[in-house]
Amino acid sequence: MAKKNPDWWRGAVIYQIYPRSFQDSNGDGVGDLPGILSKMPYLAALKVDAIWISPFFKSPMADFGYDVSDYRDVDPLFGSLDDFDALLKAAHKAKIKIIIDQVLSHTSEEHAWFKESRCSRNNAKADWYVWADPKPDGTPPNNWLSVFGGSAWQWDSRRCQYYLHNFLTSQPDLNFHNKEVQKAILGEVEFWLQRGVNGFRFDACIFHFHDQQLRNNPAALVADTSSVAATNPYGMQQHLYDKSQPENIKFLKKLRKLLNKYDAASVGEIGDDDSPSRMAEYTEGGDKFHQAYSFDLLTDTFTAAHIRKQVETMEHKFAQLEKPGWMCWSIGNHDVPRVATRWGKNAGGAQFSKLMIALQGSLRGSFCMYQGDELGLTEADIPYELLQDPYGKAFWPEFKGRDGCRTPMAWEAAKLNAGFSTGSPWLPIPPEHARVAADTQEKPRESILNFTRRFLAWRRKQDILIRGDIHFFAAPEPILLFERQLNQDKVLVAFNLSAQAQTIDLPKGWSKITAMDGHGLMGGAVNKKQIVLQPWGGYFGQK
Repeated sequence: MAKKNPDWWRGAVIYQIYPRSFQDSNGDGVGDLPGILSKMPYLAALKVDAIWISPFFKSPMADFGYDVSDYRDVDPLFGSLDDFDALLKAAHKAKIKIIIDQVLSHTSEEHAWFKESRCSRNNAKADWYVWADPKPDGTPPNNWLSVFGGSAWQWDSRRCQYYLHNFLTSQPDLNFHNKEVQKAILGEVEFWLQRGVNGFRFDACIFHFHDQQLRNNPAALVADTSSVAATNPYGMQQHLYDKSQPENIKFLKKLRKLLNKYDAASVGEIGDDDSPSRMAEYTEGGDKFHQAYSFDLLTDTFTAAHIRKQVETMEHKFAQLEKPGWMCWSIGNHDVPRVATRWGKNAGGAQFSKLMIALQGSLRGSFCMYQGDELGLTEADIPYELLQDPYGKAFWPEFKGRDGCRTPMAWEAAKLNAGFSTGSPWLPIPPEHARVAADTQEKPRESILNFTRRFLAWRRKQDILIRGDIHFFAAPEPILLFERQLNQDKVLVAFNLSAQAQTIDLPKGWSKITAMDGHGLMGGAVNKKQIVLQPWGGYFGQK
C-alpha cells in the first residue's frame, strides 16, 4: 500500500471546476457531477493534484450555489449524492484529490435555519443569524455595506428587525457568536469529511464574525479596487468591524482540529483590506488554515514589479513567524475576467497562456488553475439581455459582472455548443472558444493543452519548485527574475512579461549555467553572460 502523504497539498496544482460550466450530461444546458465524471481521463492527463469543485449543494441559485439551502445534499441540477460518491471514487482511482467549496459565513434565505429564525424573536434559532433593531428613525443599525452593492442590512417584516447580509439580500449571515451555530456548521463540514473528501476551499472565510457592538466602519484612506470593482462603494470603507474579527481565530482552530481528524486540507479565500497580513495570521502556527490565497494577483495590474511585490510581501510576513503558513497563488478564477484578457489583452496568443502556466508553477507555493486556462480561453463578451450574474446586473455597464469568465467549456469544435451540451447552454459559448476547443489541441504538440500537460508533469519531478525557497533579483520591466533553492541546489527562472524580445545580464553568481529541458516552455537561452528571452519567453537554468 502506498504511503499517505499528509502534506500533499503543499505545492499542489489545484484545478478549479465551475460545475455548471464544465460538462452537461443530461442536455439541460447546465453542467453537472456526471459531466465532471465523464471528463476524469482529461483531468488525469492534465497531471493536476486536486480538483476544487465550486458549490453543487442544494440552492435556489440566486448566487449560483453560493447561497446554500442544504449543506448535506446535492442540488438536483447537478445530480445526487450517489453521483458525488461515484465522482469521488473515480477521482481517487485516478490519484486526484477532491476539494469542495464550503460557504460557511452565510446561507440562503431558503435554508431551514433561516426560515425558523425569521419567524419570531424567541424561537430555537432566533439568534442563529445576525439580527438588529433599526435606529430610531427606522434606518439600518450602521453603515456597513454589501459586497454586491447597497446596505448590508435588509428589513424583515416578520421580526420587524434588520438582518445582516454581506452579499445578496437572499444570503443572510449566520451569527457565529452563537456556539450552537459553530457546532452545527462543523457538523455540516464533517458530513463531507465522512464521505471522503480530501479538503475544502473556504469561501468568504473572513466574514464569519461581526462586531457585536455594530460600530460604523470608517472611510478608507485609499479605496480598495483589488477585491471589488472600482465602481463599487464597498471599497470606500475600512472594513474594521464587519469582517476579520479576532473571534474568528478561535473558530478556525476548531475547524482545523476537525480537518486533522480526517487528514483533510484547507484553502482560505482572503479578500481583505490588508490581505497579506490576514493570510499570514490565518495560516501560521499549523492550527488554522493549511494555506490561503488573496485577490492580489487577480487584479488588472500586470507588471513584474507587482508580481514580485506580492510574493516578497508574503515571504516577509512568513519570515517573521515561528511557524509560517503556506501560499496558494491564483491568477484566475470564477470571480474575475480571464487572465488571457485581463493580463494578456487578448493579444498574447498561445505563448502568453503557456507563460502564465509556467509562472504560476514556478512561484513558491501551491496554485489554483481555473478551468479553460489550459486552452487559453479569453473573456467572453456577454450582452446584458443574456446576463445571469446579479453582481453584474447591479453595476452594469461599468462592471459587467462575472459571466464572461463562467461560460461553458469548449470540448469539441465541430459539435453543437462545442460539445458542452445537447441543450441550450445557460450562458452562450463564444465562437472564439469553439475554435480552440480541447479536441483541436489534442494532437498538436505545441498546443497550450499539451504544453500544460508536459509542464505539470515536469514540475512534479522538480522538488525544488515545490518546496524550495525563492529569492528575486533586480531586473528591469518586463522581466521577472528569481532563483529557487532547496538545500544546495538552485534553479534560475526568468520570464519575459511582454510581446517584445528582451536581453538581460545574468545575475551575480550565475556565470556557469545549463538550460533545463523537459518543461516545454520555449523562448529562452543564455548567450555568454546574458539571458535572451523571446516574446512571452521563459528560461529555466541550473548550475
